[in-house]
Amino acid sequence: MTFGTQSKGVYAIATTPFFEDGSIDFNSIDKLTDFYQDSGCTGITILGIMGEAPKMEPDESRAIVKRVVSRAKIPVIVGVSAPGFAGMRSLARESMDVGAAGVMIAPPPALRTDDQIVNYFAGAVEAVGEDVPWVLQDYPLTLTVVMSPGVIARIITNHPSCLMLKHEDWPGLGKISKLRAMQKAGELREFSILCGNGGMFLDFEPERGADGAMTGYGFPDMLTELVQLSADGKRDEAHDLFDAHLPLIRYEQQLGVGLAVRKHVLKRRGVIATDAQRKPAQMLTPTAKAEVDYLLARIAKKDKRAAL
Repeated sequence: MTFGTQSKGVYAIATTPFFEDGSIDFNSIDKLTDFYQDSGCTGITILGIMGEAPKMEPDESRAIVKRVVSRAKIPVIVGVSAPGFAGMRSLARESMDVGAAGVMIAPPPALRTDDQIVNYFAGAVEAVGEDVPWVLQDYPLTLTVVMSPGVIARIITNHPSCLMLKHEDWPGLGKISKLRAMQKAGELREFSILCGNGGMFLDFEPERGADGAMTGYGFPDMLTELVQLSADGKRDEAHDLFDAHLPLIRYEQQLGVGLAVRKHVLKRRGVIATDAQRKPAQMLTPTAKAEVDYLLARIAKKDKRAAL
């Protein structure tokens, strides 16, 4: 299974389930994979930032890739961002060998100039191989690397193997419009745009030209419905659904505890056994858990999926 320049819908950013002792919960990985598929997701992205990839041993990363790919019936993209190209190449090639659809690459925080960014991705593509389809992750709020539409266009033009942009700039609606305008003017080839940021701006991103979402909000079934409503031109229905979930989406955007909120919700939904994270980690306090549960109860008045 693969993905392409016309990929649409929702690619779920998968969390990595752990037991309380920090070991990987492979049974919950199976349930999570099934859950994303049953929710209507068109793909799954694993070992991203919210998948706690930097906390993994190399053999653990490989084991997770094999487990998800062997179970998934939809394309699986593997986050391979690493401090050095050697580790990136190793995980990328091994992931492709076991059936991954492609990889996702983010820029390291040290990059500052346009040429540094462009040259870095040239090196990354050389390392993983020009035959490996990949996703360009643009996430300046966390990675501190600012890529203008012009820089993104240079990278996409230089590398035919780049098929998708994971757009997570904030504010970033104008960037989507600019990139699509460049395409319309014949200045840029076709590529898919899926958006992250926990779905915070998914009410307007499809209207600006995004093809869907690549994020890990705990209601991927809501995300797939929202993207479809927007594609069907049902603007008010799409915004009404988004508005019902916005308080929880906003709560999840708190720096430091976003993953804890996400895992708590997935545990409440019966998808993963525990909300444990690998150390170091910031867990929810009892008060914060009660606030999330209150928000779920509020959402349930308009969306029964939150009636937990």
